[in-house]
This record gives sequence, structure tokens and C-alpha cells, in this order.
Amino acid sequence: MSLRRRQVLAGSAATATALAAAGGFPAPAIAQSDPIKIGYLPALTGPSSSTGVGINRGTQLAVEEINKAGGIKGRKLELISRDTQSDPTKAVNAVAELTQRAKASIIWGPLNSGEALAATPLIARDKVPMLHPCWVDELIDVKKYPMSFRIAPTNTQVGKGANHYVYNVLKLKKVAVISDTTGYGTASVNTYVPMLKAMGAEVVYTNHVDAANPDLKPELLRMQNAGAQAIMPWSVNAGFLSRILNTRGAMNWDVPVVGQTTLGSGQTKALLEKPEYWNKVYSNNFRNCCYVNGKLPERAAAYVERLKKDKVEFGDTLLWWVALGWDGAQMIGEVFKAVGTKPEDVVAYMNKVKAWPGVYGTVTWTPEEHNGFPDQEVVMCEVNSLRDGAFNLAPGYSS
Repeated sequence: MSLRRRQVLAGSAATATALAAAGGFPAPAIAQSDPIKIGYLPALTGPSSSTGVGINRGTQLAVEEINKAGGIKGRKLELISRDTQSDPTKAVNAVAELTQRAKASIIWGPLNSGEALAATPLIARDKVPMLHPCWVDELIDVKKYPMSFRIAPTNTQVGKGANHYVYNVLKLKKVAVISDTTGYGTASVNTYVPMLKAMGAEVVYTNHVDAANPDLKPELLRMQNAGAQAIMPWSVNAGFLSRILNTRGAMNWDVPVVGQTTLGSGQTKALLEKPEYWNKVYSNNFRNCCYVNGKLPERAAAYVERLKKDKVEFGDTLLWWVALGWDGAQMIGEVFKAVGTKPEDVVAYMNKVKAWPGVYGTVTWTPEEHNGFPDQEVVMCEVNSLRDGAFNLAPGYSS
């Protein structure tokens, strides 16, 4: 909208209010053609931005498609985006702007758990529906945050998949677990180490390390000296993960690396000193975005063709990140189309979503459970098989 038009509308609204106060006629309600505002909190810059960059591409594409098709009953979707810069403080500062001043009808994000841990209580306080893809378990609690829904797996689900692969498939018993110092990294280690021990694994090393640390060799030497048979890193920071892989390679230490999905991103690959440092690396992924016998599932294959047709770049990111952004925006559009934008109606609708077929994953919510991702869709993949942002299932999985 142009500045001139905003000024005219503002003047019209002021005149109408004055007339209403004088008993002339009632002040009008918000025009039904006004955009529907989505408060959007991606990390597009900063050390944890690899996830946000990919999700943002899918989100933008979905919103553009919905608006080109006429929007939601004639109303366009408007993304009011605030880059959290991978900083929880920035996310917190943006919440009041989006919920109180912009009057967003829903918040999509934050997209990283560290920012979401800080922002979620404030969004709940302002009684705005919230949809996010962050894994840290405590971000979903229907009693504390009854308007918050997760469109992704929990940390527990992700950890079960990785731990199962190390202990039951690779049959490795001595494990080193490392993370960066973000909220996501520390929460992951604190969740996964007890799970590993309960399975019977021996966790011979664990630590939280500053992601900007340029020299990780001392950490890997401690792992090696402790007898670690596998390294399990938890971080969304491509630089941190690539330094682990480069250090392992330079040490000629031929142990598997099993962990977070960013291990397989194009950003991590670009930072490797040698291509072979991606060998014996297995990352979390999701069945709907993995190749089985050389083929993607039907929905994902069609989506890849759509991305190529629309010239959406995804060679430097992951298919599931882009698909997740698409799914999130499509879900929001579907909710608004079905019930409008009143918070209570949005939550009531989302509480009844059942087996919603996204490109990234299938989603089911109930009034008692706002974690909607099925266990069986959380898998491990072989990162050196990257093609079109997707991977082969890791060895040991059946089709």
C-alpha cells in the first residue's frame, strides 16, 4: 500500500471515529479485504540461520501461491517478518511488535529452539495462536501454552531415532556427545545422554562448546582417548559441524558421526576441506523427504519439480527445510480459510487436525496433544548421498 493511500485511509478512519462519537453513524469494523497478518520469526542471519534460510524459501513460495489464487476469501496473507538473527533477545523484542502492535492473527516461528524458548511464554501471554517447528520438548505444553502447536518432531523423537541407529543398527556402545552452547544444543545433550545410558550405551564424553571455537581438536582428542566409537553432535551451526568433520578427517579417525540434520546441509558440505570427510556421516531426516530405491515419495517428488519450475534455490539447503516452510504456511492458510482468524476458532480447528498430508510430514493434533509428528517418519539418512536436498535412507533401514 502506498504512503498516500495509507494517509487517506488513516484520515478516513479518524473522520469516521469522530462522526461516531458525535452520534453520526457507528465506526466501521475492519474491512474484510484487509490482509491477514502472519507474524513470522525466522533466523535469516546469524550462526543458526541455516535452518531459517531454507524454511523461509518454502514459506515465501506458499504464501505467494495462496495470494495468487485469490488469498483467503479475497484477503491476502501478509507475512510480517522479523529476522531473529539467531538471537533469543531479538525474538523477544519482536514478539510485542507482532502480537500487540501489528495484531498478527498467528505467529509462525521462531524457527530455532533457542529463540522459541524465550519467545513462547510471551506469545502465550498475548493469547495469539502459535505454530512452530522447534524440537525442544518443553516448548509444547497444552496447560502452559494452550495456543501453541508443533509441526515437527520433538527432541525426544529425534534423539530416539539417532540413538537407536548408533546402538541397535551400528551396534556401537561407546559414544561421545557434543553440542554448541545454544538453548537447542544444551537441551539436546541433556535429553539424549540419559536416553543413551538407559539403552545400555556408555557415554564416554559429553560437553557443550562455543560454536565459534576455531579449534576442536582438543575435544576430539578427548573423545578418542576415552575410546569413543561414534560422535554424536547436536547443533544447527554449519561451521561448528564442519569443524568437527574436518578435525576427524585430519586425525584420520574413522568413526561414524551421527546427529543433527545440518550435518547434511549444503552449507556444511561447502565448508569441508575434503569431500570424503562426509563419508560415514548419518543425520536425522524424515521419511517423506528421503530416497527409497532411488525415488522420493510421490508428494516430495512433485514438490521438487515445483521448486525447479519456480527456480527456487535449494541446492545449498535441505529439501525438508524448504518443505517444512511450505507446510507451515499452507497449514495456516487452510486454517484461516476454514474458520477465519478469531484465536479461539483457530485453536479449535487445529485441535482437530488429523493425518494432514504435508510434503515434509504428516500432522495430527488433539486438544490434549499439540505434538503432531509421527514417530515412524523420523529416520536417519546417509549425508554423502545428497541430491536435490534429499538423501538415501541410512544403511540398515528397510523401504
